[in-house]
Amino acid sequence: MSKSRQLHPTHMRILQVIHGYPMRYNAGSEVYTQGLSHALAERHEVHVFTRQENAFLPEYAMREEPDPYNPRVTLHVVNMARARDRYRHADLDNSFADLLARIRPDVVHVGHLNHLSTSLVFEARNQRIPIVFTLHDYWLMCPRGQFIQMYPADPSDVWAVCDGQRDRKCAVRCYARYHSGAPDEFEDDAIYWTGWVRRRMAHVRQVCQAVDVFIAPSQHLLRRFRDEFGLPPDKLIYLDYGFHRERLTGRARSAGEPFTFGYIGTHIPAKGIQHLIAAFGKLSGDAALRIWGRPRGSETDSLVNMARKSLESARRRVEWMTEYENQHIVQEVFDRCDAIVVPSIWDENSPLVIHEALQARVPVITADHGGMAEYVIHERNGLLFAHRDPESLAAQMQRFVEDPELARRLGARGYAQSRDGNVPDMLKHSLAVEDIYANLLSPAA
Repeated sequence: MSKSRQLHPTHMRILQVIHGYPMRYNAGSEVYTQGLSHALAERHEVHVFTRQENAFLPEYAMREEPDPYNPRVTLHVVNMARARDRYRHADLDNSFADLLARIRPDVVHVGHLNHLSTSLVFEARNQRIPIVFTLHDYWLMCPRGQFIQMYPADPSDVWAVCDGQRDRKCAVRCYARYHSGAPDEFEDDAIYWTGWVRRRMAHVRQVCQAVDVFIAPSQHLLRRFRDEFGLPPDKLIYLDYGFHRERLTGRARSAGEPFTFGYIGTHIPAKGIQHLIAAFGKLSGDAALRIWGRPRGSETDSLVNMARKSLESARRRVEWMTEYENQHIVQEVFDRCDAIVVPSIWDENSPLVIHEALQARVPVITADHGGMAEYVIHERNGLLFAHRDPESLAAQMQRFVEDPELARRLGARGYAQSRDGNVPDMLKHSLAVEDIYANLLSPAA
């Protein structure tokens, strides 16, 4: 796409659409969208359409505010406090259409539509605005986004991996949470929710037809959307995430501590934090585990109790850290651990934390599955364990406890996809994204 560089408008007006934005929401897709918005704002006018949840405000109420870390980025924040489980909102679509007419963006770049409205895309199409969509998970393919079943056929297989989307299976394996629970009403509920899922999936395919280009940040994700969901190959582009690398320099590991593993992420089962705690409890020797992430009430309390029960030796301890600001991840996180563990039990796409750790020259232990195994090469820049297997995870963690030099050697390699070990730079990444925009805006498009 480099040939389109000469076609770039000197100044573009860009509207990013994302279901959350830091610091209200601080997961990977939100952090990436903020980072890209900051880079694009160096050369273009950038707006972000995003959400908050405030039960004291009217539903769909809109407010405008600057990004607290970069006032050149303007946030348009809609309140979605009650109807977050729907996928279409006519009132929100109308507000979005008004916003498009007012700011007149050259391109709309969607990061996620969950908890917003899928039909926002049609409003952009109606106003003849090109649409780019970055795929961060499987939400278009799977109504819950992760191909993890809430109510598996085998109740002992907690959070079972789903082998593919099928309407009735979705209705009984995930949407049973909305059934009445009465045995004699099960079939009626299953029929209703099967129809709901069928309509949702048919609608999402119409949304995909309206999108001009999909960006996949891992080859694994690209293949799944192409081969399993049928997105046209000419609409799919592989482009790994970009990073503000200057924020990931200057790591200085604190001295005098035992070998310390770090976890960054939400305290939910899909992230596999329960497997990490179980694996840590099996280690021998002097080691520590530090867990960063926003507390989630009773769920975090359960994890704390789990950690207490699994640890019998005073030489091993779990520390629960406060939430950090991504701009200070080196000082607040990487200076305080020797390895990062990414234990997700779902088919992760391209976790930002893997890239960030590798850029800071911190080795990563993660599963031999999905996009996680795409960026961590076993015994080259980290270690891989058998997916969803705490015993295998413990065995790989034990290797670092017994041989810290191995961890330092693997961490020094960094990002294996580049010669110098550096992850993609956000400036160059944003220029590549601009190329995609420019191709859509060129007269020949």
